[in-house]
Amino acid sequence: METTFVLVHSPSVGPSTWVPVAESLERRGHAAVVPDLTGVTTGGAPYWPRVVETVRDAAPDTRLVLVVHSNAGYFLPLIKEGLGDRVEACVFADAHIPPRDGLIKIADEGFLPFLRDLAGPDGVLPRWTDWWDEEDVVAMLPDPAVRVRVAAEQPRLPLDYYTQTLPVPAGWDDLRCACLWFGPPYDEVAAEAARRGWPVTRLPGLHLHQVIDPEAVAEALRKLSGKS
Repeated sequence: METTFVLVHSPSVGPSTWVPVAESLERRGHAAVVPDLTGVTTGGAPYWPRVVETVRDAAPDTRLVLVVHSNAGYFLPLIKEGLGDRVEACVFADAHIPPRDGLIKIADEGFLPFLRDLAGPDGVLPRWTDWWDEEDVVAMLPDPAVRVRVAAEQPRLPLDYYTQTLPVPAGWDDLRCACLWFGPPYDEVAAEAARRGWPVTRLPGLHLHQVIDPEAVAEALRKLSGKS
């Protein structure tokens, strides 16, 4: 049976952060889809069921490799549960790794004051790229056209997206898991993946490196998922 790469972007950004990698995978003969999660906070909390539903609706009836980026990593156990036994491998690409079970929050307590300062009176945050200095965003996305496209599709998330608590189903990691990391602060995540005995690959770059070098990222995903 054919295997499809399901490339899951962080709800903080948008699907164009994965589209170049999807195109690269397709050129290599692999099917790939990029679910659009930009509307998952519409309608109020809890948000994670809409994440699972959106990915499930986008995933074809094939074997699947789940690839998650950034805080989408926290949703992977729930997404995997929603997709059932079609999932044969999971890759965390510069993404947070959940515990083996229990509960988890999207943002660490130490990061919440920063977010609360950013939120407007309506409890809604600016677009993610507006959190940072312009020079930092330019470093991540040096092509002006790409930068405009990525910025334009970003949703403005409610603060409670980052304070939500997610359940982590036990046994989610009972299949091939791997880690691709670009740079700090995800070196700590890579170390955790290594402690769990997962394959770990480093592609030096910033947090949106999949937009900058989709060919190298696609090749790394093939190898880490066992599809090369």
